[in-house]
Amino acid sequence: MFAIQDFIKSARGRTLAVTAALLFAASAYAQSDPLPSWNDTASKAAIVSFVDKVTEQGSPEFVPEPERIAVFDNDGTLWVEHPIYTQLAFALDRVKLLAPQHPEWKETQPFKAVLEGDMTALAASGEKGLVELIMTTHAGMTSNDFQKIVTDWLASARDPKFKRPYTELVYQPMVELLAYLRANGFKTFIVSGGGIEFMRPWAEKVYGVPPEQVIGSSIKTELRMQDDTPTLYRLPEVNFIDDKAGKPVGINQQIGRRPIAAFGNSDGDLQMLQWTTMAGAPARLGVLIHHTDAEREYAYDRDTEFGRLDKALDAAAITGWTVVDMKADWKQVFKD
Repeated sequence: MFAIQDFIKSARGRTLAVTAALLFAASAYAQSDPLPSWNDTASKAAIVSFVDKVTEQGSPEFVPEPERIAVFDNDGTLWVEHPIYTQLAFALDRVKLLAPQHPEWKETQPFKAVLEGDMTALAASGEKGLVELIMTTHAGMTSNDFQKIVTDWLASARDPKFKRPYTELVYQPMVELLAYLRANGFKTFIVSGGGIEFMRPWAEKVYGVPPEQVIGSSIKTELRMQDDTPTLYRLPEVNFIDDKAGKPVGINQQIGRRPIAAFGNSDGDLQMLQWTTMAGAPARLGVLIHHTDAEREYAYDRDTEFGRLDKALDAAAITGWTVVDMKADWKQVFKD
């Protein structure tokens, strides 16, 4: 009887030991996996393989740290861009806030469309109408005042679908990717068609990307004395549009190095990915985020006003860019 009891105790001990070993191994794997929100698919493997190649000393494709530049689009690549761009939502709220001071807006497009909630009429105003909205709502103040307005708005505004602050609707897999690249000697930059001073107040807190590593569209500013203090005053004039062919120009102007990795999600990023990857050695990586998850986020590509992925998707098949399928490749979309 005692022999049987000893056997049972011994078996239980071995089972507990094996279980503990498996739990330890699982925990160790989780800690060693730099991209835990990514499924183990070809997309993740392509990214990890690229990082291994360019960071391994002695590798024929090794890239010194100063040349490890990675650029990321923002809207639709790092955070949600549907049903409209976040900065456009900010501009629409600004129109409504400022409307009492401008009674003429009730009969003037595109302001009339905004006040009446007529998105069809707003879309019909085209790029000219959108630029007018931005110029009117983003100018006529100092850079410091604008930064405070943006910060205050982001603290109170909520996304209409998810009912969460916009800064919580960043993609957890991409936040992990940014950290993973930086841990491997990369310098990460945001290169967006959005306003540079709209992104800079929060990009470091949300993405770990400091203000000096944010490239975006801008309006003209001038130095003015205000109460004997020099300030930068924002003018209602376009300075630079950091979109499409403007992205490589902005990268060259601000960084001065050609990136070796580029991440985007739309045709607005096509030229940035082309300029990054079609330059020969060393190894280069182009990645497109494909919105395929209607349940956890949105599903769209060729037929959308915001974040259209058409020409770039066709180009990916020719150039060999990695296309990340959000539904298949990501375990989660947002941080819980």
